[in-house]
Amino acid sequence: MEKINLGASIRAAGKLAPVPERPHKIELHPSELSLIGECPPDYPLQKKRHSFEFLRDIAHLRPRTNALGVMNRFRSKMAYAIHRFFQERGFYYIHTPIITATDAEGAGEQFWVTSFDLKNVPVKEDKVDFEQDFFGAQTFLTVSGQLEGEIMATALGDIYTFGPTFRAENSNTSRHVAEFWMIEPEMAFCDLDDDMRLADEFLMYLFRFALESCPEEMKFFNERIERKRIETLETLVKSKFEIITYTEAINILKKAKKAFDYPIEWGGDLQAEHERYLCEEHIMGPVMVRDYPRRIKAFYMRLNDDGKTVAAVDVLVPQIGEIIGGSQREERLDMLKEQVKFFNIPDQNLWWYYDLRRYGTVPHAGFGLGFSRALMYMSGMANIRDVLPFPRTPRNAKF
Repeated sequence: MEKINLGASIRAAGKLAPVPERPHKIELHPSELSLIGECPPDYPLQKKRHSFEFLRDIAHLRPRTNALGVMNRFRSKMAYAIHRFFQERGFYYIHTPIITATDAEGAGEQFWVTSFDLKNVPVKEDKVDFEQDFFGAQTFLTVSGQLEGEIMATALGDIYTFGPTFRAENSNTSRHVAEFWMIEPEMAFCDLDDDMRLADEFLMYLFRFALESCPEEMKFFNERIERKRIETLETLVKSKFEIITYTEAINILKKAKKAFDYPIEWGGDLQAEHERYLCEEHIMGPVMVRDYPRRIKAFYMRLNDDGKTVAAVDVLVPQIGEIIGGSQREERLDMLKEQVKFFNIPDQNLWWYYDLRRYGTVPHAGFGLGFSRALMYMSGMANIRDVLPFPRTPRNAKF
């Protein structure tokens, strides 16, 4: 038979024999062996351990490596766990649109979707005439399924979305990609306290599932990616979330005997270094920070009675900081309009959102969990590109 090189595809038949003294415990003693697909000696994946940076340049072959193979199997199992969690609790799985005419976050970092010939874009009164575009309006790739999720929650009760979202943020950090999957439950007749309880239950469910139902994958991560990864999750599932207000968090940080890179001021957003200090050095465990200043949160969040803060929460865990962001939505029509005005948001495309409050409004709340960041935390992977099968980043859309 021709020489079988590393990377070749073969068919083998024989007997499995125990080898308890070896790490793999069993081996195949073949009685039949045939070559299916040849592989030349210049195959890029050799027996040596390749860096993750190298593997990102051969995205079409890297799923064949041990590390990416384990990660993709783990990703599949954890996706199943997400569906199981919500389905067991009576939530309905909703597919929200990828193409949208609204910006849920108000950040403006959206990808424009158009059928225009970019060499001949129609203009009307010195502005792009979007009425001539495919959808008759300016449209984008969605940054969140939340707003459409609110539509379904006010009709069905408890729903969740789990699908791709997009950000046109020109960032090349280890935590950012342009395309990522989000889990976003939305619950009718739900306030911020209910929302926080579900977020706690959901996270702990996922961590326990990883430990109990993915032992081989977690062992691999613990031995090959980050030592004490299993211990970290085991400690976390035994913990209880502390709950503090944003104002309390600011006071804690101001009293901290630590030099932060970013200044601590009431009204400013908490940075990762602040969040990690709260988790790792002050509370020594997971924490939820609630009631953020109105100005630094989204327009749809419910205004608290003090007129300065909104019913928002960030769920923080050691080592990374924020892992979940959520809020009670503003269900009062007059207050929602005031929020839109406060943020100077054009509301011509929000008439339908107003209708949800005009016709049978109901308190409702929800949160968002970035699937890839959750996988990073559970696996110990340092770069978000290595938990995605095909990462999309600035100037990179391979395969």
